[in-house]
Amino acid sequence: MILLDSDVMIDLLRQYPPAISWFDTLNDDEELLLPGYVVMELIQGCRNKVEQERLQLELAIYGIAWLAPVDCGKALDVFTEYRLSDNAGLLDVLIGQTAVAWSVQLYTFNQKHYRFIPGLQTIQPYEKPI
Repeated sequence: MILLDSDVMIDLLRQYPPAISWFDTLNDDEELLLPGYVVMELIQGCRNKVEQERLQLELAIYGIAWLAPVDCGKALDVFTEYRLSDNAGLLDVLIGQTAVAWSVQLYTFNQKHYRFIPGLQTIQPYEKPI
C-alpha cells in the first residue's frame, strides 16, 4: 500500500520525469492511496470546472484514505501539542495522521511538515534536484 502526499501527486500530474519513472517501477498490484485531504487540496488548486473534471478523472485510479473519528481525535492532540512549537499545519497533521492510522509510510518530500508526528514514517520516492 502506497500513500501519496500532495507534492508527489502534483509531480505525477505534471508528468515530472523522475516521478513518472518511479511510478512506472511500481507493481501493477500495488494499492495506491491518497489521503482524502490531499484530494481536497488538489481540487482546491483547480481554476475551473474543466480542470476539476480532468483532475477527477486522473485521480480515479487511486483509493482514498480517511481518518476514523478516533484518529481525528489523535490528530487533534498532535495539532494541539505541536501547533505553536513546530508551526504544525492543520492539513499536514491530518495527512500525517492518516498514514499513522493506516500503518503505512507517507511518500512525500515535505519532511519538515511531518517530522513531529509520532509514529509517522516518510519516504522520498525519487530524487529531486536541490
